[in-house]
Amino acid sequence: MSNPSDHIELSSVSKQLLDSLNAIKVRPDADDYTSIKVSQTVSFIALVYERVRNAIEYREDHLIRRAAIERNLKRRLSLNPEGKNEGENVIRELLWARYFPNGSMGESDVRDIQVIIDRYLLIKRKLLEGRTSKKRGYLSEFMFQLITAEIEEHLAPEPSTRESNFSYYIFQTLKDKVQIEDVKEDQKDVYLFTAIEKSFRKSDIAYLRYHLFCLFYQPLSTYTEPELDAIIPKLDDICQTIDEMHRNPTVDKLVRFVRKQLPPFFILFSLIRDNPDDRLALLSHKPMLWTKVEQVARKKYAEVRSRLNVLAFRSLIYIFVTKMLLALALEVPVSQFLYGYVHIPAIIINSVAPPIFMLLIILGVSVPGEANTKNLFLRIVHILDADSTFEKTKALITKKARQKRPLLSLGFTLLYTSTFIITLYLIHLGLRSIDFNILSEALFIFFISVVAFFAYRIKQLSNMYRLIEKTSILTPVIDFFFMPILSLGKLFSEGVSRLNFFIVIFDFIIEAPFKLIIEVIEEWISYVRQRKEEIV
Repeated sequence: MSNPSDHIELSSVSKQLLDSLNAIKVRPDADDYTSIKVSQTVSFIALVYERVRNAIEYREDHLIRRAAIERNLKRRLSLNPEGKNEGENVIRELLWARYFPNGSMGESDVRDIQVIIDRYLLIKRKLLEGRTSKKRGYLSEFMFQLITAEIEEHLAPEPSTRESNFSYYIFQTLKDKVQIEDVKEDQKDVYLFTAIEKSFRKSDIAYLRYHLFCLFYQPLSTYTEPELDAIIPKLDDICQTIDEMHRNPTVDKLVRFVRKQLPPFFILFSLIRDNPDDRLALLSHKPMLWTKVEQVARKKYAEVRSRLNVLAFRSLIYIFVTKMLLALALEVPVSQFLYGYVHIPAIIINSVAPPIFMLLIILGVSVPGEANTKNLFLRIVHILDADSTFEKTKALITKKARQKRPLLSLGFTLLYTSTFIITLYLIHLGLRSIDFNILSEALFIFFISVVAFFAYRIKQLSNMYRLIEKTSILTPVIDFFFMPILSLGKLFSEGVSRLNFFIVIFDFIIEAPFKLIIEVIEEWISYVRQRKEEIV
């Protein structure tokens, strides 16, 4: 006999989530007659290229496919500005690189993508006419990101719809738990939606723009020409308003708030994804829910450890290829020119120290334990329950930072500045003692700070399922002296990423001829196959 206390009465928001997920239809694969198939030989070559290309431009996994669509379509349109028949080419390139299973796309997908491309080119012509070059560049990039995001979500509607439903569920759960000083309710909702996009969905600038646009308007390909004529004069203001929304400082404060609320949602959504047939029964019964939460949590903790190692390896490749290799290539000739000699030990240390530093940081990361799992379960029950007491008190987000006493603020600023100087000076003394010159010292600080920044970002992954961040007595002291290195790492990483020489080489020198060769090989294989079929 079941115990009534074991039952969870689901809230209306929770029931709506389950109903919306059940209503999602799986995208059917193309039939055999109209499906587009590519050569497996060509596919393997293209896959290897894409893996190498993606390794030198660090992105979250869920952002890679849209970026590939943007890169491929941009190259295609530079060669074919009218965009005729590019819908099939875009799909073929996605199939080559195995972003979709071979044969899963067909002629109807080609038509749909061609419509989106044609609509973009039409908007671009009407929108950019008579504008300054700076404004043309801004609007062209904005529209291009909207269109490529629409193509990606059109070709993969199921995951994008599911994640959108999850985002809305988080929004519905948290919207009454937060209050923003001097901000109207509708404006607060937009800020919270944007913060969830950044923290939960981890959207890049392209997806932020697209999802915010779709929050207020329809995807551009769905507009008729008269409707487009009506909205095009407004697009400049719309684009600027959207960018102002996601760049608002209040959004960053909300991101920090939302991020702390996410661990139970991550576990809950994983349960929902993995149990499509008995979601309602599972979420309504505490003993069954606890069993699943405990199993999933342990699995996720193990995955975090595995992902930490993979991300550390990928980050090292990214850092080495895009930054260290280029910098080391400069160190030898510049040292020879400035000092008349090359200090080999310095080059060895600059090459070996950053990977070891990354390894030590990652090895020092711990994953959550059983106490965290129990707390996650309780929070999940509160989120699901119709009579939940989950976060009854509102979190107040102030628009301005709380005023500190001027003398204390000045003192902390001076202390932080002195810590910055002392940290760099101690590094200078240590390196000078082993005969580093100024150039080698600068490269060492550059390498270590960039690695520290990436390691710190990766380390945050260990808190993905942790309700309370793990700290020790020494944590504030360590953080205080570590912050200068992290600050430099962020500055160097963001600055150099804009000048990624290797991406320029791949995109403008290697990719176009490489993809042309692949097309020729594909056509040759298709020709040979047809001749073979004629003989049979």
